[in-house]
Amino acid sequence: MLKRVGLGFIFLALLSVTLTACGGAAAPEAAPTIKIGINAELTGDIPKVGEATKFAAEMWLEDINAAGGLEVGGQKYPVELVIEDNEAKAESATAVNTKLIDQDDVLLIVGPQASKQAVPAGEVANNKQTPMISPWSTNPNTTLDRPYVFRTPFLDPFQGPVLANFATEEFGFTKAAVLYDVASDYPKGLAEFFQKGWEEIHGPGSVVAFESFTTKDTDFSAQLTKIKESGAEFIFAPQYYNEVALIVQQANELGWDGPILGSDSWGSAELMNLCGDQCKGLFFSTHYAAAGATGKTKEFIDRYNEKHGYVPDDVGALTWDTMLLAQKAIQDCGTITGDIAADRTCVRDALAKVKDFEGITGKMTFTEEGDPIKCAVIVQINDAGEFEFYKQVCPE
Repeated sequence: MLKRVGLGFIFLALLSVTLTACGGAAAPEAAPTIKIGINAELTGDIPKVGEATKFAAEMWLEDINAAGGLEVGGQKYPVELVIEDNEAKAESATAVNTKLIDQDDVLLIVGPQASKQAVPAGEVANNKQTPMISPWSTNPNTTLDRPYVFRTPFLDPFQGPVLANFATEEFGFTKAAVLYDVASDYPKGLAEFFQKGWEEIHGPGSVVAFESFTTKDTDFSAQLTKIKESGAEFIFAPQYYNEVALIVQQANELGWDGPILGSDSWGSAELMNLCGDQCKGLFFSTHYAAAGATGKTKEFIDRYNEKHGYVPDDVGALTWDTMLLAQKAIQDCGTITGDIAADRTCVRDALAKVKDFEGITGKMTFTEEGDPIKCAVIVQINDAGEFEFYKQVCPE
């Protein structure tokens, strides 16, 4: 009896091999998983930036999963997000990119957001020929001479003069002060571009105070006292939301009564929680205005707000656009070959060819440098603490 059972198993095994060899019972080969790396500031000085990145990327993945995968060339592929924390540190951002590329075999990378992390991380991505898109970094060095690195926001050489022109036209000011972090790529670069734009309008010496501090500083009283004594009519502070609240509060304590003008780094949902009424009425440049939004922009805002309990900031909106850009580039390749190096190059080439992409933060066409040609938005913080559209400024 035992001998017959054993012979039966052998027969079935041979039958299975025979059928497989003939092709009759072979299972179809599963589509490979497309991996997208997310290099985000989940901890450190600006955790809300990382949070918005993660939330927007995960919302995009929900849509892909609901559709049964990402369709490329008529075939649907499963997608996985590999989310890593760069701790808002340059060295961590480069380590994350190295891991995502060499160990995780991601097809492309979204992030980092802040220029301090995006600039060094971009070097890693470019050297390893892996496409990277920063949703929020505005420093020119992020993409400079890096054909594999792209961005979704406008650049600081554009943003600086936009703010200089706005302060001139809106208030009629002729004397400016700047307060910035000299140890961080983004504020340092933008402070210099603003100064150049301002002095082109008003002449050398019209920036009557150009005061700096170092990352992690929390006492700005010495710099603000110099600014107050300089005769400046307003302060330009291109700082992140956590520092903006301290600057505004300390300036008011010292009796400063002029405007304080900001940049796109002000746009976090956390700003008003930290700054409160003292920031109401102030202006800053950014990438989109949540208050009064319509169409696809409003749909995204409502969905994000319902899911996470607050209105998404510009980081969330830009990340959403970035995920859609990544999706378009992958689909434009027409196929996923499984050769990761070839697929990465295909995605890079597809990104470089993007024209007139309609995002919720505006229409985008990439230059040869991987930078989008797009407009800036000036918002005012209204009495409800909302970032309300004031005007739009587009490249000439």
